[in-house]
Amino acid sequence: MCGTSWRNRSAGSRGGGSPMSSVSKGIKKVEVGLKWDPSPAGSAPHDLDIIAATYTSDAPYGDPVYLVHFDNRSPDGTITLNRDSRTGQGFGYDEVMVLELDRLASTYARVVVGVAIQQHDEQRVFGDIPNTTVRIREGYTELAQSDLAGVGGCTASTVAEFTRDEAGVWSFREVIRGFDADPTEFAALMGGEL
Repeated sequence: MCGTSWRNRSAGSRGGGSPMSSVSKGIKKVEVGLKWDPSPAGSAPHDLDIIAATYTSDAPYGDPVYLVHFDNRSPDGTITLNRDSRTGQGFGYDEVMVLELDRLASTYARVVVGVAIQQHDEQRVFGDIPNTTVRIREGYTELAQSDLAGVGGCTASTVAEFTRDEAGVWSFREVIRGFDADPTEFAALMGGEL
């Protein structure tokens, strides 16, 4: 059973707890990296996906305007999945998504990013996939990193929430919240109030 244990760390600190240099500066361009170990030889591959959902200021907790994932791109090119892996094989981060928040149209006020496990031959949860790590950074500054251990019994999890205030400044919150849902169901649920 998937627990709803989650961590919620605000953007009041960045890079392991150091204060933001300027609140008015805001977050502009962020990279979300995801890595994991491949499955043992002879078993179905471990296939994890980064998913981003965008929301307008009129409906920040409604249905997403659009989703970005391995099979869907952002219409304006502001959120891109630069690397996609279906196996976890390779060096470094297996999937990398870049969010250019400062280029998003002013109608967008919220972006939620999550990770989901593609379910193939057998049901898998994060606890079944060794060395899973999600890292969120702006330039060389690490904003957050998680091994998703707190949601080890889940098949999907939110990892970040970015919100734009009335002055147009983007802020970041690390939100690790687990779901027991396939990627399609998760995409519909992930934007609920965190």
